[in-house]
Amino acid sequence: MDCIVIDDEKMARVIIKTLCNEINDITIIKEFSNSMEAFKFLHSNKVDLIFLDIHMPGFTGLDFIKTLKNPPKVIFTTTDSKFAIEAFEYSFIVDYLLKPVSSERFEKAIEKARKLIYLENLESKENLETSNNTQKQVEEEHKNDFYVNIDRRLVKIDLPTICFVQAKGDYIYVKTDDSEYEVHASLKKIEQKLPTSLFLKVHRSYIINVKKIIDIEDNSVLINRDVIPVSRSNRPDLMKRLDLL
Repeated sequence: MDCIVIDDEKMARVIIKTLCNEINDITIIKEFSNSMEAFKFLHSNKVDLIFLDIHMPGFTGLDFIKTLKNPPKVIFTTTDSKFAIEAFEYSFIVDYLLKPVSSERFEKAIEKARKLIYLENLESKENLETSNNTQKQVEEEHKNDFYVNIDRRLVKIDLPTICFVQAKGDYIYVKTDDSEYEVHASLKKIEQKLPTSLFLKVHRSYIINVKKIIDIEDNSVLINRDVIPVSRSNRPDLMKRLDLL
């Protein structure tokens, strides 16, 4: 854990650093004699834990924690017990240690901080995984969505149901398992929107769903009852794809 110490008394800071040096996973990266210096540091640096004195000139420890937007965990170190109830109103306060701090009491406070930081990191990881899974689920649900503009209406077509797409002048003809659509668009534009895992251009006028092929001859494929021509230049690509089926 990366930590900082904020205390106006030099000896108090030395004691905290000495106690931290006896614990392997604690690193004091900076120490401050006043809260304002620490505030500036935290503006551009992240720490896991703050050891904070309450009574400091000008800007007390309680004043300081009220300024933190995304506070790390805080352990108060003070000679005054009367602020303990107020201090624990903040969820990020780990412990309230009275000076002089014993090694045993200090280690208990560190263990509490360690557990809270671990649980917080675990929760953040789980939330991130949940968010990523939700995003993947949404993408999975919509990856087969394909919309065409017909008579000023957007009509959704399920991609796996498309048998083939044929170019007819300024229009394209989309044949599905149970419907037919005529759309004002170019074959090239439609080809860019179709996933290559399912579709292949086999002729200058045809794109087919390779999963729908029933039979194949030298220069044509059969999809349902439709015979689709295959150009000589596109035939090698078709044969490569058939090897993957």
